[in-house]
Amino acid sequence: MTREIRFNAFDMNCIGHIQQGLWTHPRDRSMDYNSLAYWTDYARRLEAGLFDGIFLADVVGIYDVLSGSPAPALRGAVQVPVNDPMMLVPAMASVTRHLGFGVTANLTYEQPFLFARRMATLDHLTGGRMGWNIVTGYLDSAARAIGLDGQMAHDDRYDLADEYMEVVYKLWEASWEDQAVVADRQAQVYADASKVHPVHHHGRQYKVDAYHLCEPSPQRTPVLYQAGSSPRGRQFAATHAECVFVNGQKKDGVREIVTDIRARAETLGRHGDDIKVFLGATIVTGRTEKEARDKFEDYRRYVSSEAALTHAAASMGIDFDKFDMDEPVETGKSQAITSNIKAMDRAAGPAWTKRKLIEQMVLGSRQQPLVASADQVVEWLVDWVEQTGVDGFNLSRTVVPECFDDMIELVVPRLQERGLYKTEYREGPLREKLFGQPRLTERHTASTHRRRQP
Repeated sequence: MTREIRFNAFDMNCIGHIQQGLWTHPRDRSMDYNSLAYWTDYARRLEAGLFDGIFLADVVGIYDVLSGSPAPALRGAVQVPVNDPMMLVPAMASVTRHLGFGVTANLTYEQPFLFARRMATLDHLTGGRMGWNIVTGYLDSAARAIGLDGQMAHDDRYDLADEYMEVVYKLWEASWEDQAVVADRQAQVYADASKVHPVHHHGRQYKVDAYHLCEPSPQRTPVLYQAGSSPRGRQFAATHAECVFVNGQKKDGVREIVTDIRARAETLGRHGDDIKVFLGATIVTGRTEKEARDKFEDYRRYVSSEAALTHAAASMGIDFDKFDMDEPVETGKSQAITSNIKAMDRAAGPAWTKRKLIEQMVLGSRQQPLVASADQVVEWLVDWVEQTGVDGFNLSRTVVPECFDDMIELVVPRLQERGLYKTEYREGPLREKLFGQPRLTERHTASTHRRRQP
């Protein structure tokens, strides 16, 4: 029997996220991204639809690979302007009780001590609904923005990330014991100092001698998301991630990634079901297939091919302006998202051209949309879960808010009728909703940093 299917809304604190150009559609509201009312309304809609969470992507550089200039990104609002995603969370949390928040933060450019405090604060303010999408970056412009000449090599960034995780685990899991907070008004003692401990970490990249500044939050460590599909990224996911975000157009490829990550996790003493996998999906739906097709044809009139190439160029690390339309693209050795290049190789063959890439981006991204009636969408979702082992879907926005309204109004009830989607939220923090307990299990590497009771 197919297990319960989970949904995250996949978005970003910007105008143009994945489907480039659709912000120009007359019904799209994403230009209101600077308004808190936009985001609180968004959160209420998603919670009414019993979504597990909103997954907020982020970048800390500008897309300047195409033509060697930021101009195409600025013209097309290709993830610029982009605001801090963490600032949205308290506002959205204040109007919801259950919706989870997966926020992308680039550890390459964040000091672990201050980052650990920020995430613990958000976990407190949301009542334990925080998740962290762990990324190491892929933009040279982000490296230059903080004074570096360029990025570290792809696999070296993961080595840095492993040490970073060790530091934040120590801060979140080891500094304050569970019994440290006594809150005794009469004795005028808030915390038992003997149960609050300094963290000493002297490693290759980081040196920290400090007490974690926050008392234990509901989850201590936020739910850990990760999206790397390269061999090094998969090993990192198997070690650290609880939720893995994958993209792919073919079931065999996705199933191989899912199986491999879970198998790697088991060699580390974890269980395969300690990791939930979310597949990126773009869905255009309606009551009938014709209604969905008409909507899709309407949407594609607003697609920007230049903006789509701008995004693809940055994520692949390739300046497509250097190639003619039918000239094979030389991928070279990229330090960007290497799995994106491999995905394009699988989709169009190793000698793919700029024309083939543009043909792939029918709604402004390389993610092929599913255009189908609500009943057909349900069958598609079920088939992917059964054939690949994914647990749910990160649903990319097209025209907001109607893309999510359509899923909530048309698809969710059909899933519920078949017992494939929750009819109410489980109580408790985000990790408890996903895994049945609020804290990381003893099988997770973070547990090695916990203080054992005598």
